[in-house]
Amino acid sequence: MFRRRPPLPDFPPGGLLVGGAARDWLRGRDAKDFDWAVAAPEHAARQRADALGGAVFPLDTERGYWRVVAPDGIQHDFVPLPPDVDTDLQRRDFTVNALALTATGTVIDPTGGQRDLRGRRLRMVSAANLRADPLRAWRAARFEVTLGFRMDAATEAAVQQVAHDLAAGTLPAPAWERVRDEMQSLLGHPDAARGVLRLEALGLLALTVPELREGLGLTQGGFHHLDVFHHGIEALHQLLARQPEAPLPLRWATLLHDVGKPRTLARDPDTGRTSFHGHDKVGAALTAQILTRLKLPQGDVAHASALVGAHMLPLPAGEREAKRFVHRRRALLPDLLSVMLADREAARGPSSSPASRHAYARAMNRVLEALEEQPTAPAPLLDGQAIMTLLNLSPGPRVGEAVRALAEARALGEVATPDDARTFLHNWAGRSGH
Repeated sequence: MFRRRPPLPDFPPGGLLVGGAARDWLRGRDAKDFDWAVAAPEHAARQRADALGGAVFPLDTERGYWRVVAPDGIQHDFVPLPPDVDTDLQRRDFTVNALALTATGTVIDPTGGQRDLRGRRLRMVSAANLRADPLRAWRAARFEVTLGFRMDAATEAAVQQVAHDLAAGTLPAPAWERVRDEMQSLLGHPDAARGVLRLEALGLLALTVPELREGLGLTQGGFHHLDVFHHGIEALHQLLARQPEAPLPLRWATLLHDVGKPRTLARDPDTGRTSFHGHDKVGAALTAQILTRLKLPQGDVAHASALVGAHMLPLPAGEREAKRFVHRRRALLPDLLSVMLADREAARGPSSSPASRHAYARAMNRVLEALEEQPTAPAPLLDGQAIMTLLNLSPGPRVGEAVRALAEARALGEVATPDDARTFLHNWAGRSGH
């Protein structure tokens, strides 16, 4: 059932390959990171760094943990060889990770991990091990997605109990940075939409992105056939079906694009129809809060939030409007189009039809053609100082308005030379009363 096993890497003298790298080798997968248990971690790490031409540094000097990062990005971690390997492996999270390999390919497997690998089963070593580090609950959900395994009943029940106790405050919550790393790994998989549903079923989504759950059971009608919660997950699925390599900020924005709807819900007292006016702006603010809480890089937070805030923009009806759309939203393109298309394709309610989807696709193509025609903003024809001199302006907001007006005219093809720019600005100043 597994692929042909790749060659084993060079083992440090007397060392063991442990954990995920051993698991991946047994499954016939190339490992990206290697964990080594050796008698002298620093010495072994420095030798490996010299052999690979990589960088070496300590992870934990007190415990003797060292890391080597090779030029190709692959990591090698070195930790002290435990006095009792079996006992050490039995402290791990899941049986498929409680494995070690010797240089000759002998497998040390005190918990039956090889049997679980063959059965594609994710089984905890013990409930106590999960509770010793509650982050392992998120890791269980992530492994189901990334390994394609399924938790056995006892493990699923233990994970749900961990989630319950975390919510009750009887277990210490893991650091947000660690939760973020698990979420990013899960969301980075092509089957991430199923992973989000598993987080919900296990009680972990309420501990991670409770705002997303506010859409459960909130029906929409019109173009939509799903409630707000499941529409967001279906949009993520639609995105990844088209762009399996989509960057993480785009994945977050697609999942969260309607997160503002529950807080903007309004019902017409006469017709009972629902509306969500302003949900894009509320959703942008919520997205920023959620991703900041999860400790994502600020650039990713800003980009995802901006995509959510802009996803309701009407698409242009003509070529000129398409050029303006590209000019004004260039920093968000083409990601914004990806969110908008995923949103539309995830909505198959009574108002949706092949004709409406075709019209939407035509409008989107106009934007793509305009973006292809002008992939970068054209160089400015006049700088701010020249504009101030021309219009007799002092530094202030008015200069910025003039710069932006001229830049848009340049992008639309209305001006092409400095003389065109001067004529345009004189006319612009006259129209605006200055």
